[in-house]
Amino acid sequence: MSSESNDVPNHSPDEAGTRRNEGLGPVFLLYLHIAVCFVSMAYVAQYYAPLMRLTIPDSDRLWLAALNVAPFALLSILFAVCRFSFGYLIGFYFFTMLMGYLWLLPLSTFSYDHTLAYASAFASGLAFLLPAMLISLPVGQRFALSEAGFRRLLTSVLAFSVVLLGIGALHNVRVVGISEIYNFRNQLEFPAWLQYGLGVTSNVLLPFAFAFFVVERARWRAAFCLLLLLMFYPITLSKLALFAPVWLIILTAVTQFFTARIAVTLSLLVPILFGVLLARLFDMNAISYQQFIAYFSLVNFRMVALTSSALDFYNDFFAHHDLTWFCQVNILKSFIDCPYREPLAIAMQKAYDVGNFNASLFATEGIASVGVVLAPLTAFICGLVVAVGNSASSALPARFILLSAGVLPQIFLNVSLTITFVTNGAALLFLLWYLTPSSLFGEQA
Repeated sequence: MSSESNDVPNHSPDEAGTRRNEGLGPVFLLYLHIAVCFVSMAYVAQYYAPLMRLTIPDSDRLWLAALNVAPFALLSILFAVCRFSFGYLIGFYFFTMLMGYLWLLPLSTFSYDHTLAYASAFASGLAFLLPAMLISLPVGQRFALSEAGFRRLLTSVLAFSVVLLGIGALHNVRVVGISEIYNFRNQLEFPAWLQYGLGVTSNVLLPFAFAFFVVERARWRAAFCLLLLLMFYPITLSKLALFAPVWLIILTAVTQFFTARIAVTLSLLVPILFGVLLARLFDMNAISYQQFIAYFSLVNFRMVALTSSALDFYNDFFAHHDLTWFCQVNILKSFIDCPYREPLAIAMQKAYDVGNFNASLFATEGIASVGVVLAPLTAFICGLVVAVGNSASSALPARFILLSAGVLPQIFLNVSLTITFVTNGAALLFLLWYLTPSSLFGEQA
């Protein structure tokens, strides 16, 4: 398989020409993304400094933030030279998150060792990105489904989703606005099996079925998947369930015109850039504060900056508290002595009064579990785990991989690797990729 065969749009009339033109990735877009993230973080610090425990940035601190980010930003070369893979997708979102943390570090008011934390974050990012983006060993499909069996599987996914929604509706159905979901979500009580089923179905099974229907141009079935996804919102009161259909539609449109690598860059660049433009319009009194903050708080702050800020909070907390040594994993908590009988998100809420503060693998499997010194080692192991997804999907088209995993980047940014793989179904997606017959995609594979 050519080194670029996974990064060519399925509609390209001149595959060889496209490969020649895409020898390097979206270099200019990567530069623009780094610059836009810098400006976005400056606005975030301006409006959310007290909540994020930051000092208001002045010109000197902004220069220091730029110097902090510059060496790590050089890792963007990986996204210019590497072929598209699942690790490329997840790696780009983690690259953005870590870049944000290194930016805000000079503004942090916490008293932990910032120099050690900087070195740990830099090394952890590199340790994760190298295996996640460079390792993609093709595996023989000894147990691949037949084409007929695969289609029956997708039909079963749709039927299972309908049944699961019906069972979930027996426990909760509540249509509320986004601003009100936190008033009711803590009251939700689902059986453990149903909670797992709702998470796996909305995060993996339906996006997986949607991706295939899009590639196969089965528009009505694809639309039905989106409708089912949307119906998870009044049951789970999850923002991800509410926005997942819109997000998948956007990814579908973008991948129709751009290669997968460019689509990944645009998937973060465009939303962040729009928030920056709104902030600038508010500075010019062209729009009201409510018109600006409604979008900016949801995307630039909560979706992006808050995931970076989590590393700051976790670094401070575990600089003064016992490490978990992975006892936050429920199955291990029963066998080893753990200083935290409650989830880490609750412990962080009690310590900082910032709400339930879940965080990515860099904070949980890294900082919280083994500390900043050993965090790069766990990041490397997590990168190897993600590389398994590269191998499982190596025979599949880039567009199918991107769409079927389209919901997972936000999950990776906000919860640990263990929860992402078990509760949210990433491990199941790897299995589905492995079982998918590449013959269904013809020359696209």
